[in-house]
Amino acid sequence: MKLLNQHASFSGWQRFYRHDSTIIGLPMRFGLFVPETGNLSNVPLLVCLAGLSCNEETFASKAVAQAYASQAKIALLFPDTSPRGANIPGESESWEFGGGAGFYLDATEPPWSSFYKMESYIVKELIPIVVAEFGLGRSFVGITGHSMGGHGALTLAFKYPRIFGSVSAFAPICSAMRSPWGRHALPRYLGGNEQAWRRADACELLTSTGVRFPDGILIDQGMADEYVHSQLKPELLEEACRIAGQSVTLRRHERFDHSYYFVSTFVADHVSWHAKAAGR
Repeated sequence: MKLLNQHASFSGWQRFYRHDSTIIGLPMRFGLFVPETGNLSNVPLLVCLAGLSCNEETFASKAVAQAYASQAKIALLFPDTSPRGANIPGESESWEFGGGAGFYLDATEPPWSSFYKMESYIVKELIPIVVAEFGLGRSFVGITGHSMGGHGALTLAFKYPRIFGSVSAFAPICSAMRSPWGRHALPRYLGGNEQAWRRADACELLTSTGVRFPDGILIDQGMADEYVHSQLKPELLEEACRIAGQSVTLRRHERFDHSYYFVSTFVADHVSWHAKAAGR
């Protein structure tokens, strides 16, 4: 693992690393914010997933989550959004698929299945590395994300409730199967059988797995978001939560769009949400 750069940020350090991923089979980058504290083993970890066309620096540099993580003594982990350097034909042709758009799943269709395994990478490799190398997240791990990253936060939390103790999202793709973005990506990553897509759809997972988060789920959605009705569809998650008996706080905000101006406005509430779940 190589430290690429570091920046003093509030009462901690924002660092960026590169390491050779055994699961992806390529070098991967990630960001890590560590608050100033004496005992890292007691510091909870909040995984922050960015959206389409983003990378490991996007959430870290635009959401200002470090300000509130410093106060709560929570570490922040910023994974990349896809493998880099796979050199698969068509990988860079669209901003909503391929590079920068891994959808936080494990592809089963060649040629994508050789490298696009972001689900396993985050859950089985990156988080364990951060726990082992830095001692962070031993007590608690939460997850949040924006847009495609919100989709990733919800689906990973519903699949791995023993790893993630809390979940929230900003303007998430609530049902990838019912989103044009998802319907563009899922058949390419997972094949044409829509049954396989259900394992990459937050609403389908929630209503089929029996997984529940007793403290609820926090969702913020801007109602001036150009994608709210066509791609994100928060009402579908609201209905899935009703059917599943899952408590959800879904806050709709007039005036706010899909940008990180929206995310940064409400990120304090999300850090506080996860801090409370972690007992901070």
